[in-house]
Amino acid sequence: MDYTYLTREGYEKLFKELEYLKKTKRREISEQLEHARSLGDLRENAEYDSAKQAQALLEKRIAELERDLSRVKILDNEKIDKNKAYLGATVTLKDLDSGEVLIYMLVNQEEADFANNKISVSSPVGKAVLGHAVNDTIELEVPAGALRYKVVKIERK
Repeated sequence: MDYTYLTREGYEKLFKELEYLKKTKRREISEQLEHARSLGDLRENAEYDSAKQAQALLEKRIAELERDLSRVKILDNEKIDKNKAYLGATVTLKDLDSGEVLIYMLVNQEEADFANNKISVSSPVGKAVLGHAVNDTIELEVPAGALRYKVVKIERK
């Protein structure tokens, strides 16, 4: 069985989403279906069709989350090398061309959230940083051109 490694925070986020979908969203869609049925003929009832489609999408997402959560292993930071950039590490990088300082947490694709500085280890920058130590220089090609970073700091929570 292949496992998906997540931070505790990432696991809890997915678990909360699953609980919300099962307890709240299912009830809402059930009420929408009930209302649509009360409108009469279901053969030409756009509200009913829309609610049925929403229900199918909801059940698909619930099944995906249940499958994903059943394969999760939560990262144990105590067992991971604190001197290297691995999954769950917060890495401070300095762009060697612009001098800009960037801080990213390396996470699994399921947890990636660029707005919150969480990048996937399968992204170009995430792949390039993976396994490096403080003071390492990283060079990578992205569609926008070449990037050069220096690893300034690595932290684990």
